[in-house]
Amino acid sequence: MNPNKALWEKGDFTRIAASMRESGAALVEQLGISKDHRVLDLGCGDGTTALPAAKLAGSVLGVDIASNLVAAGQRRAQEAGLQNLRFQEGDAINLQGLPDKSFDIAISCFGAMFAPDPFAVAKELVRVTKPGGKIVMGNWIPGDPTLVAQLLKTSAAYTPPPPEGFISPMTWGVESNVTERFGAAGIAPDKIAFLRDTFTFRYPGPPAEFLGLFHAYYGPTMNAFEAAAKNGKDAELQRELEQLFISHNQSGRPDQTVISATFLRVTVTV
Repeated sequence: MNPNKALWEKGDFTRIAASMRESGAALVEQLGISKDHRVLDLGCGDGTTALPAAKLAGSVLGVDIASNLVAAGQRRAQEAGLQNLRFQEGDAINLQGLPDKSFDIAISCFGAMFAPDPFAVAKELVRVTKPGGKIVMGNWIPGDPTLVAQLLKTSAAYTPPPPEGFISPMTWGVESNVTERFGAAGIAPDKIAFLRDTFTFRYPGPPAEFLGLFHAYYGPTMNAFEAAAKNGKDAELQRELEQLFISHNQSGRPDQTVISATFLRVTVTV
C-alpha cells in the first residue's frame, strides 16, 4: 500500500478533526468564496474546511487519500444536507481525472503538505486551478514553539529515521521552499503571499485526555508510541507529550482544553 495512504487510514483522524471545526470555518470565511465558485479541498479529511466552504460555494469537491476519511466526509455532507459537496479518494501528487483549470479556489489545510513529492503537489494544484483563481494552503511550521510542530518533532525523535529521499512535510512551512515549489510550476514569486495564522483546538476534557486521542487515532503519534514501546520508552514519550499538552492549554481550566497552533497560510494567485 502507498505509505501515505497507510498512515492516514491507520487511525481515525475524525476524532482529532472534531476539535478543529471552529477554526476551519473561521478560515473559510476569510477566503472570499461565493456561489459562483467551484472549490477543491485537497487532503480534506472528513471536511473540516470542505463543509463550511460548501455553505458558501456553488460546488465543492473534497479529495483525500484515506478512504475512511472520504467516507466520513460523505456522511457529514449528507447529514448537513449539502448536495453541492462530494468527496472522493485521490492522491495530491497525481490528481488523475480532475481536468485542467477546473477550480476557482483550491484549498489544502494540513493535507497536501504530507504528500511525499512537494513539487508534484504544487504542479497539480496549479494545473487544476483556473487562471485568475487562487490556491490557499495551511502548513505547519518546522521548529515553531506551538503545539503541532512540537508534537511532530517529539514524535519524530522516538521513531526510526525516515527512508532515504524522504522530504519532511514540515518543509512546506518554510517560505523559500513554497516559493521554489510553486515557481517550478510556473508561478512568479510576486503571486505568492504568506501570513502567520492560528488554528485553535478545542476539546471538552483535560489535556491528557486530548493527547489520548492522538495516541489512539493520529497516525504519526500512533507510530511514535509503537516505536517507543519497542525500546521501552513509551512511558517517557507519554510524559513528554502530556507536559507539552498541559503547558500549552489556554483554557484556564484543568478539565477543558484550548490550544492554539501557529501555521503558515500560503495564498497563490494563478
